[in-house]
Amino acid sequence: MLEKQFNPNFVYNGIVHFYMDKKGYSKKKANEIAQAIVQREIQRRVCKNELCKHFSYDHIRNNEICLIVDCKCREFTK
Repeated sequence: MLEKQFNPNFVYNGIVHFYMDKKGYSKKKANEIAQAIVQREIQRRVCKNELCKHFSYDHIRNNEICLIVDCKCREFTK
């Protein structure tokens, strides 16, 4: 099973609107929070294997094998 590809723009916009509309934060503060959250989510989805560094959606979830042809990664490392 493959993981759905991460869309940082969709997440970013949703976070900014949430903090501005629901929490009453300023646009600047909402943008800072959104940037931090998106950066954390991107890092969470990158394989920590030094030979790989591909995103989690480039791996087969059940076997965790990398789908990139010339990659030697055999397991998604968190």
